Amino acid sequence: MQATATIEAGSAQESYAMPRTEAAREPVRVPEAPPQWRDLGLSSMSALLVVSLSRAGSRSFEAVCQWPRWHPLNEHVLAVTHHPLILVESTRQLAALAESRFLPATGTAPLRPTSVALGTDPQTQPVETGGATDVTVRVTTSDVAVRAGSLTGYRITAEYFHAGGRFGVCAMVFAPASPTAPEPKEETLTSLLHPAAPAVGAAADPDVLLARAPQGRMVIVPRDPAHPVLLPGRPRELPLHAVLEAGRQAALLHQGRPASAVVGLAAQLRGPVPCRGAVIDVAPEENGARFAVTAEGRVAASGTVTLAGA
Repeated sequence: MQATATIEAGSAQESYAMPRTEAAREPVRVPEAPPQWRDLGLSSMSALLVVSLSRAGSRSFEAVCQWPRWHPLNEHVLAVTHHPLILVESTRQLAALAESRFLPATGTAPLRPTSVALGTDPQTQPVETGGATDVTVRVTTSDVAVRAGSLTGYRITAEYFHAGGRFGVCAMVFAPASPTAPEPKEETLTSLLHPAAPAVGAAADPDVLLARAPQGRMVIVPRDPAHPVLLPGRPRELPLHAVLEAGRQAALLHQGRPASAVVGLAAQLRGPVPCRGAVIDVAPEENGARFAVTAEGRVAASGTVTLAGA
């Protein structure tokens, strides 16, 4: 796996790529009740991607996910390669389930993902022509922090397998929520031109998060401000997975590459990102591109997009 990304947790930074798995050990299987979509903060049962999660060790778990072929972010084609954000959302759901059932000091103030990195292997990614793809997942938690009896942060790593082969890995860092993002100045959001969906690797126009503003600036202005996957519930602040998708779209548009070229993604939140009006800049790199999101004169988020054959 060539994809490399960076995860940031607090002031520490580390290089992240698809890790080597340890030799398989016989897991200790403990039956668990199936997850409920309401418990994971989802808007409907159709958004539920996790089928089961059971403990396999002191800090390891085994899970099963099911990815529908007609997921809203997937292309409507005969043979579907799942959108990379499905790995991210599956990891977030697995984290929510692990947090509520297995991590210490549950029931405290909610945490949110602040950093994410994922890598995929185009040669082993499943291609779905039927109804859904059944995926097995090896999950580990680390860097679990508890302060005054409250869970204050942790890292979760999920390795995704299909037909006996590993095709992706996603790691996510959770921390307390940051201050609320400021409201955008509407006068700066006029005369916008949204790119066509194929130009940014999106399946449909409502999935487009970017627009070209005067003077050629690229800004984050979702075509659907209540997108059921990217912006459920019309949040005032852009969630991490939407920042990651905005960076992916901006890199593909800047580099003129198709969605299938993406083999790695990473993003870090440095502060609140408003849902409308943040500027996104892209700088090409040897293996892809780096992006930065600026809001109110400050860098609110950054990340990388790794492209095959870049």
